[in-house]
Amino acid sequence: MAPLSLGFDHRWTLRPPSVGVWAALAGIALISTAAAYMLFFRILQRVGASNLLLVTFLVPISALSLGVVALRKSVAPSAFGGMALIGLSLVAIDGRPLAWARRQRV
Repeated sequence: MAPLSLGFDHRWTLRPPSVGVWAALAGIALISTAAAYMLFFRILQRVGASNLLLVTFLVPISALSLGVVALRKSVAPSAFGGMALIGLSLVAIDGRPLAWARRQRV
């Protein structure tokens, strides 16, 4: 893509990026990307791949929550049912509450 962008973008005609732009780029690279990967691999080492990928179930909940908080979106009542279903699914997949209930019966 770089050769194509040179032919269409004419980078040499644009103003050079400011210090703020470079700082934002460094912040995104160091904090958002590097720190996230370090956290990801530490959790992977600790809990394993199967448990780590259960986090993907939380993406709709966090997206909905951010939409409500940051964008002042309204939430349909069915969304709460979906969040409850996701939560119950995670509890069922995890297995610890079921194991705890079995220990209590013995």
